[in-house]
Amino acid sequence: MEPTQPSPFFHALQLDGQGGAKNLSPQELGQLTTLPENTWLHLDFNHADTASWLEQCGDLPELAIRGLLAQDTRPRLLSRENRLLLTVRGVNLNPDSDPEDMVSARIWTDGRRLVSTQTRRLRSTDDVVKSLQDGIGPAALPELLLRWLDRIVERMTSPLAQLEEAVLDLEDSALAGEQRVLGPEYAALRRRCIVLRRYLAPQREALSRLASEPLPWLIDADRLRVRDIADRQIRHIETIEEIRERCALAYEEVQSRLSEQMNKRMYVLSLAAALFLPLGFFTGLMGINVGGMPGVDSPLGFWVVAGLCGACLTALLLVFKKEHWF
Repeated sequence: MEPTQPSPFFHALQLDGQGGAKNLSPQELGQLTTLPENTWLHLDFNHADTASWLEQCGDLPELAIRGLLAQDTRPRLLSRENRLLLTVRGVNLNPDSDPEDMVSARIWTDGRRLVSTQTRRLRSTDDVVKSLQDGIGPAALPELLLRWLDRIVERMTSPLAQLEEAVLDLEDSALAGEQRVLGPEYAALRRRCIVLRRYLAPQREALSRLASEPLPWLIDADRLRVRDIADRQIRHIETIEEIRERCALAYEEVQSRLSEQMNKRMYVLSLAAALFLPLGFFTGLMGINVGGMPGVDSPLGFWVVAGLCGACLTALLLVFKKEHWF
């Protein structure tokens, strides 16, 4: 059975250099005044004791503490000498949650020790921890950081694929001319894309900067891997932009079809109004209740009026046909 961790900690692990890690006991954590090498401490950002524990750990720089406790979760990167402070966001894959309600992770490392805080469960973090528990994880902290970032970006693939399927269904409905209301669905898709892009765009910049930062513990192979991660992040953003554009085009197609249907109906109504307007005027004129109306005493008066209306209607139809109005 794994030892119970103190409540501020999600995980407290010390890498063994061979792909595995051991859990630090509550007693070991309680006695820490400096962070040992190859240690990954992952804390709950929302826990009341997190701030006090970080402040009591004497060799953490003040800038690191402020970054790990910062309320601003916009992805960013700060580096100084051999130390790195990185804020990233991953999609929320927790049950009954929206993927665009992204989970933030704040990371500080100097290449030998790594401390991070997290607000909610993040599947990419669980992936890295499980690999360490299975003995097939990263052997050093720089590799752990890169694998963590790689999993954060990789976990975005499935939600984006779901968005693509959703917009494809809407496009099929639009092209099939379905009469259901699609406007709210398009609006929901575009809102999700906007929220995702809001955080992924600065995260792309942060990952691109990481590849060029002069950190001595990042070797050339690590920088190539970071560039690959950043490239995949860029592709995700391009996918989001494509989904937004497809939503806009599909919505325009629906609006065009609705406008075309409305125009056809208005055209029919306009023709009907044009046909019956002179007839209505004529019958109204003949129906006024004053003396001297012709044909009042004639038994053929009604048929004369009906014939005149028929002739007028025929003449209007011939004019419409000649002008190609129908």
